[in-house]
Amino acid sequence: MTKEEYVRGIFDTIAHRYDLLNTLLSFNCDRGWRRFTVARTGLKPGDRALDVCCGTGMLSLELARAVTPGGRVVGVDFSPAMLQVARRRLAASPYGAAVELVEGNAMNLPFADNTFDCATIAFGLRNLPDVKGGLAEMQRVVRPGGRVVSLELAKPSRPIFKQVYYLYFDHLVPLLGRLGIGQDGPYSYLPRSLKGYPHQEEVLQYFHDLGFTGARYFELTGGIVAVHVGVKV
Repeated sequence: MTKEEYVRGIFDTIAHRYDLLNTLLSFNCDRGWRRFTVARTGLKPGDRALDVCCGTGMLSLELARAVTPGGRVVGVDFSPAMLQVARRRLAASPYGAAVELVEGNAMNLPFADNTFDCATIAFGLRNLPDVKGGLAEMQRVVRPGGRVVSLELAKPSRPIFKQVYYLYFDHLVPLLGRLGIGQDGPYSYLPRSLKGYPHQEEVLQYFHDLGFTGARYFELTGGIVAVHVGVKV
């Protein structure tokens, strides 16, 4: 089984509880993280945005808020179950009409070059089989002068806080996830996926290697997440 097939299976399994568990496991910080991310996009009414690995559509709706009136958001994800939840969320939101959902692969986006004013990805980059390749594909579909913005789990460096965080992440997150969805496995993947994911400084280097200008990152909530931003030349 490829990593892609494994990850798709995980998200199809947890889709029905994904948002609730994210809010609980992040101590309700996830909403603020998404709003901070959208603030870094530079989007304005009338713009076109792409939300890669859009999942249940929560970031897509925040982007829609930024581009309305007159703008458009396309959310793309490879998990049918996650997109099904997203469709229900869009139907209940006043911004849902501005969002189009597409089933597709982040490593081979079904869009032409230079299509969007910005491309975002939230908690999806570490799940890709090739992080740098995924960033390059997002870069391809963004117009020159547009931005690529990633919100992702990070590796905090502050002593004591770092140890407490990893204790929580390695032991309590899988336990709470198991209680939430009634089975082992999916939320045990979360700590493993973070350990195999590059440090935020290395991800920044990917942005530099790909030729983004003004590339930088912001650490939030003690460095447990990072928002990376780069402008396409």
